[in-house]
Amino acid sequence: MYQLKINTLSEQEFLNQYWQKKPLLIKQGFTDFQDPIEAEELAGLAMEESIESRIVTNHNNDWQAYQGPFKDFEKLTEQHATLLVQAVDHWHSDAAQLLEPFRFIPNWRIDDLMISYSSPKGGVGPHLDQYDVFIIQGEGKRHWRVGLPDPTLKQFTQNKKLLQVEQFEAVIDCILEPGDILYIPPGCPHEGYAIENALNYSVGFRAPNQQDLFSSFADHIIDTDSGQKRYSDHTLTLRDAKGELLDSEANKVKTLMQALLNNDELFKQWLGNTLSQPKHEMDLAPLEAPLTCEQMSELIASNNDEFERLGGTRAIFQQCEDTLLLSINGENYLLPLSDLKAVRLLTDNNYFNTEDLDQAQPSLVFIQTFTTLVNEGVWFN
Repeated sequence: MYQLKINTLSEQEFLNQYWQKKPLLIKQGFTDFQDPIEAEELAGLAMEESIESRIVTNHNNDWQAYQGPFKDFEKLTEQHATLLVQAVDHWHSDAAQLLEPFRFIPNWRIDDLMISYSSPKGGVGPHLDQYDVFIIQGEGKRHWRVGLPDPTLKQFTQNKKLLQVEQFEAVIDCILEPGDILYIPPGCPHEGYAIENALNYSVGFRAPNQQDLFSSFADHIIDTDSGQKRYSDHTLTLRDAKGELLDSEANKVKTLMQALLNNDELFKQWLGNTLSQPKHEMDLAPLEAPLTCEQMSELIASNNDEFERLGGTRAIFQQCEDTLLLSINGENYLLPLSDLKAVRLLTDNNYFNTEDLDQAQPSLVFIQTFTTLVNEGVWFN
């Protein structure tokens, strides 16, 4: 539906020259851009309990942030106000299509689609993010300033819910019109204010830090009852200083801990689980009459059906020594290596037809797994 043109750059040239290096203004990245959602629809999503939203206002430079869900929109004033809704791709299939042109970045790195609606002069103030983002201009116009990373810039909170950064020198100062796109790498300060009523679409990317990763890995070790091997020192000898912890002992503790990270099966199971875990709720609708594997086999053999993946689904796979590890929304499934083509249909496409799946010659294990996913509502036809 959407064809991305990155100025005169190929996708690989963009990755080489700009990705995580410097910001880029992409004029008419989407030509003849049509908004996939209207402001009224966005407001409707912001009224839902299960959808994360907020309104930010900046009247007379008094910055305020209000958390949704919202029963009314009196705070979304005619000027100086912005409504932001997270993970719209989980709930709006047309808007979810905006993620597809950016999937030259691996699936596991893509986070969600955040959409904002701003009245004139509305914005969230100067700030920086610790992840990459593409900002697509929809309806209206917005004035943007983007700077380069500067470790001396001070961050501060306008209130408990709004982290901003002090003023910065801009290397991009522009007005975005419908179809224009800004790429902003991690750590680049930026600010944008609507010139007129405006819709913006932010494609964000995941960038877990070490603390997040170790915390998640520790939880996985506990959940799987792994890591039971104890410290041992059968070559212990007498020493003069009873209170000294020797370097050799510290290294043995480190080796004991590293052995868990070096356990390839444990590590990949955890990695697939955590990287495919959605951060937001999903619009799952399990089948009222679940399919059997036999019925699924018949559907696949019919060659005239199509399956679509639910918006927000995170689907990745890893090749292990003698199996494929398929990870869908935090759940792991082991499949034979012969299912690689079938697995790629699930992970690389928003939808596929049963003829392609039939030609991939899926195993019985794959059909059982896919039947489970369809019954849960992750794929539907």
